[in-house]
Amino acid sequence: MTSATEEFRSARDFLLANRADYDTAYEKFVWPRPAEFNFAIDWFDAALTAEHPERVALRIIEADGADASYTYAQLSTRSNELANWLRALGVGRGTRVLVLLGNQVELWETFLAVMKLGAVLIPATTMLTPADLRDRVDRAGAAAVIARSDVTTHFDDVPGSFLRVAVGASVEGWHRYADSCEGAPSFVADGPTFADDPLLVYFTSGTTALPKIVEHTQTSYPIGHLSTMFWIGLQPGDVHLNVSSPGWAKHAWSCVFAPWIAGATICLFNYERFDAVAMLDVLRDAQVTTFCAPPTVWRTLIQQDLAKWSLSLREALSAGEPLNPEVIDHVRREWGLIIRDGYGQTETTLLVGNSPGQPLKAGSMGRQLPGFRIDLVDPLTGDVADDGEICVRSDEDRPVGLMVGYQMGSASSVELNERAFEGGRYHTGDVANRDADGFITFIGRTDDVFKSSDYRISPFELESILIEHPAVAEAAVVPAPDERRLSVPKAYVVLVAGQEPSKELAGEILAHCRENSAPYKRIRRLEFADLPKTISGKIRRVELRNIELEHGEIRPDGEYREEDFA
Repeated sequence: MTSATEEFRSARDFLLANRADYDTAYEKFVWPRPAEFNFAIDWFDAALTAEHPERVALRIIEADGADASYTYAQLSTRSNELANWLRALGVGRGTRVLVLLGNQVELWETFLAVMKLGAVLIPATTMLTPADLRDRVDRAGAAAVIARSDVTTHFDDVPGSFLRVAVGASVEGWHRYADSCEGAPSFVADGPTFADDPLLVYFTSGTTALPKIVEHTQTSYPIGHLSTMFWIGLQPGDVHLNVSSPGWAKHAWSCVFAPWIAGATICLFNYERFDAVAMLDVLRDAQVTTFCAPPTVWRTLIQQDLAKWSLSLREALSAGEPLNPEVIDHVRREWGLIIRDGYGQTETTLLVGNSPGQPLKAGSMGRQLPGFRIDLVDPLTGDVADDGEICVRSDEDRPVGLMVGYQMGSASSVELNERAFEGGRYHTGDVANRDADGFITFIGRTDDVFKSSDYRISPFELESILIEHPAVAEAAVVPAPDERRLSVPKAYVVLVAGQEPSKELAGEILAHCRENSAPYKRIRRLEFADLPKTISGKIRRVELRNIELEHGEIRPDGEYREEDFA
């Protein structure tokens, strides 16, 4: 066992021992900073598999009732086979691998195998369009793609000589993932994995440009998620179920790193359409002990009579957006559990949270977590105050759980990083306030990105699709309040000369958006209207957002909705 493994274990065990003692955990925690570290080799294999080979590492429950479990030893061997097979195909240290898989065992095998090789993961949702995929292959420099067979056609028009591996049915021109079972069951790395080597690349939405490319190292997520493990309250042997889609950072947070740092079982309920009763049945039957879900899911669950389900839950958590106090109160009455909020970003691990056993304040997302020093900075003066932008100190003793930066290589990315780390701090772009006891309450975004369900939506991306329609001259996209999804994308559209607003045209434009954007971010409402602008001609989305807030869930005259054209 390496010194890196022992250093990591020591930090983990300290947080486990002080899981309910926030003050001690915060004041005395020290980030492990090994020079070399490979999570799959130095932790998953050397510690978890060696000590608990028969413990279930992953359990996947399908909507049709199928139920499969995989031990630490089984995943270790399968990832060895896959790593050896991929290496024979040319995947090596630094190779960037775009991964489009659902909640299937191959996803976890791929994560571990790519880590063992010292290659770089580019997780992506299977809902991406061909245009999205071209962008990811091009800008992220993907040299290999591992994709579910049914989405391989999306790559037909994506140029490049990248390696293609299909998971599932055979696809002409693609290697068969099933052949990886022919790889050797033991794996020997071709050299050390350095702590600052790249490991993960995520695309995250921006407001005025294409999605930003976030780069993480071999330690920033694998070690950085010690903070996430602490917030969740995970313990060895726990059964953890997290509701999140593959391809998004939160999936890696709570469906890969945090549970496996603790030595817990990752439990997945794999469904196409969310069913509250089915989810509650799984929580009960799988004896889930820790459960994390976005507010959208919690708001759906409380529509059921929760008292009918007797659960093994010890920890209930929510992340992604502020959770309504009435939902927290309802769950407390029915189950005697308090849903604890947490806050982080794709660029970070969990920064702020209500940790186990600590007092909660209504509306607050908690306090800064061990390993992070949070300042609230006035955007105008740069002064630290009780209200301001959430910023992470990164000048001295830079926290491990922080991205290395946005992908470099162009003048724009250099400028982007300079802004993001201005003044020796990482700037999150979110605004909050902090009370005298250190509890931080989220206020909103400093930019125009918003969330629908648990997905971040970029107005710029959707507006770009809108103006591709020949009848659209200008467009602005803002969130419209929605009871189930928190908000949905709404478009305000200005037509080109000669076009007149009509229901038929609204239907055509919505259909155009539906055909050219992924389902999670498609525009669901539309209104023909002039756009408010600044003197310099910039669209004032804030005014449109305020209009939507005034309407609430009351439908305004002149608004068209996708359900009008079902």
